[in-house]
Amino acid sequence: MPKITDRIDRITLLTDEYASPVPPIPKSVKIELTARCDFKCFFCASHMRLREKSDMSWPFFARIVKEMRDEGVEELGVFYLGESFLVSWLPDAIRYAKHECGYPYVFLTTNGRMADGERIRACMKAGLDSLKFSFNFADAEQFNEVTGVKSKDYRRIVEHIKEARKVRDEVQERTGHLCGLFASSILYDGEQQTRMQAAVDEILPYVDEHYYLPLYGQAGLTSGAKGTRSTAGNQGRVGALRKPLPCWSLFTEGHISYDGRLSACCFDHDGRFDMANLYTTPFREAWHSVKFQALRRANLSEDVTGTVCEKCIAYEEDATAETTPVPIQFYRAPGDVTPVA
Repeated sequence: MPKITDRIDRITLLTDEYASPVPPIPKSVKIELTARCDFKCFFCASHMRLREKSDMSWPFFARIVKEMRDEGVEELGVFYLGESFLVSWLPDAIRYAKHECGYPYVFLTTNGRMADGERIRACMKAGLDSLKFSFNFADAEQFNEVTGVKSKDYRRIVEHIKEARKVRDEVQERTGHLCGLFASSILYDGEQQTRMQAAVDEILPYVDEHYYLPLYGQAGLTSGAKGTRSTAGNQGRVGALRKPLPCWSLFTEGHISYDGRLSACCFDHDGRFDMANLYTTPFREAWHSVKFQALRRANLSEDVTGTVCEKCIAYEEDATAETTPVPIQFYRAPGDVTPVA
């Protein structure tokens, strides 16, 4: 099974070929089937409801996915900021991308709550190549505090991960199609990381690879939440962190919102990174739009002052001397140091 981290590292590495105001068409694009999410995680700005929350239309999905494949996009993530298992036609989207459009690699990230065995089986039979679980809580109580969802659903998610492995092996045996199973977690510090590792150890036998991520500030929207300190920008994964500037996301990966907007950011929860309307603008033209070129030039100069990237890149000077994980601490209130996340 190829490592998911190899794919991630390839996308987050900004090579000379892509370090341009007009880079080649990206190899990877994430498309938002829905903006809705059933979690209210404190470290994610989705719960702030800074924009409308709805689903993508099938006609637009079918058209833009075919157009992007014709332009050379090779990897399609059928998710962006929402939870795609809330969409009933998720398997149809995978099947269309894989078999009608010919994408070599179709991938999906989920919080796991709605990803039961039957739904996972439908996605894998449709041709899903990679399924990753975002697993960021050490136990049931902490799950409730982090996500705002009932504590009992923590075990539900753990069981879904285990069930996914059983389903994957069954589908592979029957059809020969192998879907990778992965998980990622936020890298915490101190006691919290010890607790988190114990939870990760339970799911490790059921996934092909697990990796850690730094805590992102989500374009500045969640910086400082619950007393945390986040990394600047999007530095990728722990073990292969990238410089905050220039941000690789503007150059090597596309992001499409449910309402057809091409965004310059992985964390565009409020629409400020909107570069073009794909209902009216072809993908290639949008990818090379004047607005997008100007933002890329600012990133390449490593000075995003006055741009939409400024708040995302804002950070304490001593936190960026090295591209290492930033310590994260969680507190209930001043004087109470009981970990809550």
